[in-house]
Amino acid sequence: MKRTTLLTVVCFLFIQSVIAGGLLTNANQSAQYMRMLSRNASTDLDAVYFNPAGVMEMANGFHFGFHSQTLFQTRTITTTAPLNNQEFVGNLEIPVFPTAFAVYKKDNWAFSFGLGPNAGGGSVVFDEGIPSFEGKIATQVNGQLVPALAGLAAFGYEVQPGYGAAIEFEGRSVFWGIQLGATTKLSEAVSVYGGVRVLPSINTYTGGISNIQLKVNGSMTNAEQFLLGASTSVGAAATNAANAAAGMQPLIDNGAGGYTLDQVEQGGYISAAERTQIEQGLMGLGATQAQIDAMQITQIQGTFSAGATVLNATANELEENSALLKDQEVDTKQTGTGFTPILGVNISPSDKLNIGLKYEFQTALKLTNDTKVDDTGMFPDKAESRSDIPAILSVGVNYKPSKKWLTSVSFINYFDKGVDWGNNIYGQERIIESGLWELSAGVQYSITDRFALSVGGMQSTTGVSEQYQSDFSYSNSSNSMAFGLQWKATDQLTLDAGVLYTTYKDEDKSFGTYTETYDKENLGLAIGLSYSIFK
Repeated sequence: MKRTTLLTVVCFLFIQSVIAGGLLTNANQSAQYMRMLSRNASTDLDAVYFNPAGVMEMANGFHFGFHSQTLFQTRTITTTAPLNNQEFVGNLEIPVFPTAFAVYKKDNWAFSFGLGPNAGGGSVVFDEGIPSFEGKIATQVNGQLVPALAGLAAFGYEVQPGYGAAIEFEGRSVFWGIQLGATTKLSEAVSVYGGVRVLPSINTYTGGISNIQLKVNGSMTNAEQFLLGASTSVGAAATNAANAAAGMQPLIDNGAGGYTLDQVEQGGYISAAERTQIEQGLMGLGATQAQIDAMQITQIQGTFSAGATVLNATANELEENSALLKDQEVDTKQTGTGFTPILGVNISPSDKLNIGLKYEFQTALKLTNDTKVDDTGMFPDKAESRSDIPAILSVGVNYKPSKKWLTSVSFINYFDKGVDWGNNIYGQERIIESGLWELSAGVQYSITDRFALSVGGMQSTTGVSEQYQSDFSYSNSSNSMAFGLQWKATDQLTLDAGVLYTTYKDEDKSFGTYTETYDKENLGLAIGLSYSIFK
C-alpha cells in the first residue's frame, strides 16, 4: 500500500491588488480616485501619490488629508472537475482602508508625505477551500488511497471512492507604503519630483484541513480513526498468522513436515477442528482450497510466516497513513521591507492644461517566514522568498474647457515582464505576455464654486498568459465605473466622497479533462477630508 500525504499544498492567496491597480499594486489611494478614477495629472492633495510633481501647483502652506475606504470583493472559482464542490467563493471585506497625505509648499519647493496600503490590505476567506486544494484530496483519496486499501475487504472493510473534509483558509496581506519626497520648480511651467516609498510588508496565512473522511461500507467515517482501527485489526491478524506459523513447528519436529493437512489429520496429529482453523487462516491470507489441499506442512508454515510479515508491514503502513490524515494546519507570517525610488514631472503650460508623469522603479522585496505551525513543510521557519513589485509608468492629462468643467485622462503601464513571478500552484511557470495597462477618463462638473459632481470610467487589460492563472492567484481584465462629489465646506476644509464598482471578465484555464473559470467583483465606498493652513 502506498503512503499518501493529503496536505501537500497550502491554499492561501498570494498577495494581490485589492480593488484597482496592477497584479500587486493598489491604485485606489484616495477618495478623489474613487469618485473619478483618472488622477494622474492631479494638482490636489492626492497628487502626493498620483502626480507628486504636481503638488507644486498648490498654494503655499500646510495641507493635510485623510481618506478611508470600505471595500468588498467576491472571488468566484468554478470548475468542471469531479469534486464535491463545483463553485468556490472567497469573500474579502475591508471596513477601513486608510490613506493619508501631507504637503508643505513654500514658493519653489514642496515637501510631501504619503501613507497607505500599497498592496493587499485585507484578508480573503474561502470557507470551502479552492479547487486545487480539494482536487488534491480527491486525487489522493480516490486515485491512490482507495485502490491501496482494497485488501481490507478481507477484514470486512470495503473502502469506496468518496471523501469528505472541512477545508478552510485565510490569507491576510498588507504592504504599507510610506512615501517621502521633494518637489521643485524648474520654470513657470515645469516642476520635478524625487522621492522614495518604504514598504514594510506582512503576509499571514492560516488554515488547514479537519475531519478528513473516507467512505467505508457505504458510510463516511473519520479517516484517521478508521485507519487506526484497521491497523489494529490487521496487526491482530499478523499476530494470529505468526502464532499459526509457530504452531506448525511441533508437526515438523515430529517428522510431519512433508505431509499435507489431510495426512496429518488422518495420522492423528491434528483434529478436524484444528484443520478447519488452519484452513481458514490460510484462506484469510489469500490461498484457495485447492492450493491448501496440495500444501505440505513446511509450506503452510512458510505461508503463515510470510503472511505475518506482510500483515505487520500493512498494519504499520496504515498507522503511518492515519497520522498523515489527521487534522493538519498552517500558521505562518512573512515579513520584509522594500524601497521604491520615484521620479515625477509636472508640466502646466496654461491654466487650462496640466500634464503629469511619474515613474516608479521596480521594488526588490524579500520576505522571511515566521512559522508557528506548518504541517506541509512549505513554509520553513526563517526561510526567505521574493515578492518584487514591478516598475510603473503613469501619464495623465487634465484639461479645463471652462471654469465649471474639468476633464481628465490617465494611462498606467505596469512592467510585469520585468519580474520573475515563479511558478503557479500547479508547477507551471507564471508567464507574462505583456504588462498590465489601465486607461481611465473622468469628468468633474462644478455646480457651484463649492460643490462638484464627478464620474469616471476605466478599462484594465491584463497581460498574463493562461499558464499564469491558477485558483491560487489569477488576473482578469476589467471595467470600472465611479461617481461621487466634492464639497468645499470652507476655503480650508474639503470633503470628497465616491463609489467605485468593478466587473471582471471571466478567465478560463483548461486542464485537458476539465476547465476552471476565475471571476471577481468589487465594490468600494470612500470618504476623505483635507485641510489647508495657508501661508
